[in-house]
Amino acid sequence: MLPPVLLLLLLLISGAQASFYGVVFNYAFGNLQPGGYAVPYDFKLSYNSCEEFNTQTCNGYCSGPTYSIDEIGGEWCQKGYAGTFYYPYLDTLVQSVSTSAWTENRNGIVSSKAVLQFDLRNRSDINEPNSSPRTTILPLVRVPSNCQRNINLLVSDPDGDDIRCRYAAGSECDICTPPSVLSLSSSCSLSFSPTNSSDEGPYAVQMVVEDFPRQNVTLTDGSGSQVMKTASDAISTMPVQFVFKVDPAAPSCTEGEYLPRFLPPTPQNGDQINTNVNQTVEIIVRAEAILADTMELLFSGPFGLTKSSSGSGNFTLTWTPSASEAGLNHHLCFVVQANSSGSVYQSDLRCVFVTAGNSPVTAFPPTTTTPPTTTTPPQPTTTPPQPTTTPPQPSTAPPQPSTAPPQPSTAPPQPTTTPPQPSTAPPQPSTAPPQPTTTPPQPSTAPPQPSTAPPQNSTAPPQPTTTGPPSSSNPKSTPASESYYVLALSAKLSTSLSLKNESATILNLIKEEMQSQGLPAGIIVELLGIGGVQLAP
Repeated sequence: MLPPVLLLLLLLISGAQASFYGVVFNYAFGNLQPGGYAVPYDFKLSYNSCEEFNTQTCNGYCSGPTYSIDEIGGEWCQKGYAGTFYYPYLDTLVQSVSTSAWTENRNGIVSSKAVLQFDLRNRSDINEPNSSPRTTILPLVRVPSNCQRNINLLVSDPDGDDIRCRYAAGSECDICTPPSVLSLSSSCSLSFSPTNSSDEGPYAVQMVVEDFPRQNVTLTDGSGSQVMKTASDAISTMPVQFVFKVDPAAPSCTEGEYLPRFLPPTPQNGDQINTNVNQTVEIIVRAEAILADTMELLFSGPFGLTKSSSGSGNFTLTWTPSASEAGLNHHLCFVVQANSSGSVYQSDLRCVFVTAGNSPVTAFPPTTTTPPTTTTPPQPTTTPPQPTTTPPQPSTAPPQPSTAPPQPSTAPPQPTTTPPQPSTAPPQPSTAPPQPTTTPPQPSTAPPQPSTAPPQNSTAPPQPTTTGPPSSSNPKSTPASESYYVLALSAKLSTSLSLKNESATILNLIKEEMQSQGLPAGIIVELLGIGGVQLAP
């Protein structure tokens, strides 16, 4: 046996002159697909310029366009990437994302680092895997040194969990010194009090937002192993990073003079705005600053959000959601920024929820090692032999080439910082991959193989055609005229062969191993996609 293959996936953004302005990451649990569990995600990265974003983030590996959010020339640019990766395990996943350097800051943060902790185990309270807390923030929030300011980060959670914020600590950052001029509450409110001119300048803010169950919840992974989470245990951890700048003192802190003041019909902080899929929604923003020369609107929000101006202090934000964006709270944050005699003044940060349509239909995942299907695959009339050693891992298991993140079936563009990856090997259950201890569950008769639903590996169940909890027993059907069986196998690959260039050899090795364990000589081994292996005589 050759030694097991270990794939090390690193997300490292190169560039000695990078000026990083922060990151925000959100993910949600989606439908069960043949390739695994669909996990829609959205991340926003900010740099000194849009050109720097393209160079630092893609680093030659982007296969398609990212989307622009907003920018202010010569200061910052925020871009995003929204996509879906397919994860064949009900398990946890920790990913570290790093760039080369923060923009210059007063609290001495040099190399940036953000740690994402996913939990895709099945929750006992909602009978599906966890989704992360959701939020967004502008790359740069600023306030004059002599003015009080509260920044209330708007957060939500698709699962209804309790959301708490804290500064990143320990291994969650390279240098974890929080900004001395800001205090952060667990309710995600940042407070700034007037300070001395000696404290003026930019500060790197490295926060995390976490979701805590409101009652005890049991999490079950793909092997059936369980763990209890209490109201004191975080389920997932997502980074929220940005720059907070203390500007020189303003002539006045009265809103509406130098600091812009919002006017009706601007929505209030925390307002919920509803629309339908493919229906355009317009959000009117009005502000005044009677002693300022010019004003502009700056925002951070979902893909496709645009802004326009119809005169000084009159702005419109426009968004048309697609079907893939239905059912989730999309966060939109904005400020109005005024300029006067070379000085810059920002309004309060205001954030709202924008939601499109109803929640997307999701399939309830299995909580056992045997995946449910809408029909029962045929079973052997006798007990199929089991390997006495750990069988080889199907070559379609989740690890991907060392420079490529997990790919959705439509192959969206993949920056090197996009979908979360295991920091070493793919996450495995605490024990060996799930194997039937004796025989797969057997119906009293052998039903025929459905022609349109090929069996899948137990770590990547096939897509159900209807939603609902998995059935506790298999339906019966008329036995086929011939005796045959299908065995879905979760195993560990022990080979250094390349899936891309030597897949035929890998198939032969798997077939030979199965035959050596007593399976018929005429078996067919077929790779069906991520997490799928089919065996038939």
